[in-house]
Amino acid sequence: MAYMDLDTPWPSSIMESFDRSFNIRIEEGNSAETLDFVEIPNSSTCYNHDIPKPPLLPSKVCSKMKNHKGLADSCCVPNETKDAWDKLFKQGYGADVHIITEDGSIIAAHHVILSIASPVLRNSLQKLKVKNGIRYLKISGIPYDALCAFIRFLYSSCYEEGEMKKFVLHLLVLSHTYMIPSLKRVCIHLLEQGWLNKENVVDVLQLARSCDAPRLALVCLRMVIRDFKSISSTEGWKVMKCANPALEQELLESVVEADTRKQERLKKIEERKVYLQLHEAMEALLHICRDGCRTIGPRDKVLKGSEETCSFRACKGLETLIRHFSGCKTRVPGGCAHCKRMWQLLELHSRMCNEPEYCKTFQGENAATKQERRGKVETFGKQNDSSKECSRAILILPIKLFMTE
Repeated sequence: MAYMDLDTPWPSSIMESFDRSFNIRIEEGNSAETLDFVEIPNSSTCYNHDIPKPPLLPSKVCSKMKNHKGLADSCCVPNETKDAWDKLFKQGYGADVHIITEDGSIIAAHHVILSIASPVLRNSLQKLKVKNGIRYLKISGIPYDALCAFIRFLYSSCYEEGEMKKFVLHLLVLSHTYMIPSLKRVCIHLLEQGWLNKENVVDVLQLARSCDAPRLALVCLRMVIRDFKSISSTEGWKVMKCANPALEQELLESVVEADTRKQERLKKIEERKVYLQLHEAMEALLHICRDGCRTIGPRDKVLKGSEETCSFRACKGLETLIRHFSGCKTRVPGGCAHCKRMWQLLELHSRMCNEPEYCKTFQGENAATKQERRGKVETFGKQNDSSKECSRAILILPIKLFMTE
């Protein structure tokens, strides 16, 4: 065997170009003499001028994205390679495994490829005896076309969309049985993206639980809860009811629980609306009694007039309620519905007010001085010794509020 002579000297022109480009000079001599020529710069300005600034460090997010992109770029499979594996499967060149389907058809395959693709198939093939260089593996319960699509996916990870939609349930079972997670993800994605309907959702739910697909099972369960009335009348539900009564009971409990949660959620929404309305009413009441609004307010405040728009949404309705309350002849507890509502608002404010001595919404007076006031007065609420509330208050609307007609 001949070898190339590696001791051939480089041309002088190449050596000269290297010397000019790098400009390196090596001198032999005493190390002490050499150190005399090395001058350490004294100023930091010169040092910073000679050394360039380091680049900015990449952010964590940017580095993660770049690493992810690099991994994706390094795993590029051209179409020619996939076509070559498809061709190898279809032609069966050098096949040493014959897969026998339920109807007696034979699918030629290769022991090495099946063993690498599926550990379950590897263990099954190792237990088979070799007859004339061929291992015979029988798979029952699966149609021939579905089994062909499965073996093809093991070779090239390719599939026909029509075959996948037609045999998606068979392929899901095969992918779970023979531990092919990539095919299992494809089947689950297809089932979640619109393949489900009210006729097959019960069957898919049972299959998802058997094939360890929790997300698919959750999608089916939500569909059953959402359209329980229609799904419970299908043939799949009737078969499930006879074959698996425990699952039927579980689904019924889930429907009842979901309905209870829905009612509680609606109740909380309504309560939130009521709380929001009460909050707006309290804000509008304080606004009217402290600052005054368009046509109603304290005597010492200048009213804005009816032309200006008020920023409080409940102010207009509360203004009408106060006008009715000030002139109503049946202003007694239980006598007038509008007056009763006004009393409730004032009582709510009395329980919430933290400054009863300075509150301008209504005046709290003791029993000795309440007879000195003019106008019709009424008391409401209860005295609480542990808190400073505007209770046992005496509301004198004609005196404290000035209303323009």
